[in-house]
Amino acid sequence: MRLYVGGLPYQTDEQELRDVFGQIGNVTFATVITDRETGRSKGFGFVEFEDDDQARAAIDQLNGSMLGNRTITVNEARERPAGGGGNRGGGYNDRGGRDQGGYRGGRY
Repeated sequence: MRLYVGGLPYQTDEQELRDVFGQIGNVTFATVITDRETGRSKGFGFVEFEDDDQARAAIDQLNGSMLGNRTITVNEARERPAGGGGNRGGGYNDRGGRDQGGYRGGRY
């Protein structure tokens, strides 16, 4: 089972996340999400347990607990909606971009 871990102190790294959750069970995966441009932590991550019972125990024991100077949130991770959603940036617009010649989006 994969868990979402929010509210992480920004200095938390993957090894610390693995160590904290590893006290409860066998962690098969741990990652801290970072900003693509700066490489700095975004303050959340994911942990995956080999056993669902251990993952539930981690939720029970660690949700609302303190890690460093912050209270963390731990719950079952939800799948991302199809398409990823959100603003992906890029593209062109009517302010000096490709659209001015009558082109209004789509692929070439």
